[in-house]
Amino acid sequence: MDKTKVLKAIADDSRMNILKLLLKHNYCVRALANELTLTEATVSQHLKVLREAGLLVGEKRGYYMHYTVKREVLHELAKEIKELAAIEQEACQPEKRDDCPANEEKECPKKGTCSDEVKEFCHGKNN
Repeated sequence: MDKTKVLKAIADDSRMNILKLLLKHNYCVRALANELTLTEATVSQHLKVLREAGLLVGEKRGYYMHYTVKREVLHELAKEIKELAAIEQEACQPEKRDDCPANEEKECPKKGTCSDEVKEFCHGKNN
């Protein structure tokens, strides 16, 4: 799964609405166009983006292609977002890191003269 493609695909309101409809029921382009009051050409373009992101699969039924959501892609994305949200923020401790952009030795011309407000902003409340 290409997270960037999936996120870009669902960032558009029309594509998100299409996705929501397809989660409830399989639709063809014409039925989606009628539900969303969009042209069939517009719906087709949105479906193309969703397919290329790996979110949809089409099944030919007679003359029409009916689309289904690949729910496993949504579950995988949800899992990654949940893991992202679980990352704990740590206070910056420049004395323990050489690569910290707030390192007073590198950034502060007058080491130790930062105001309390600057210290809290740059180095965290614990420093």
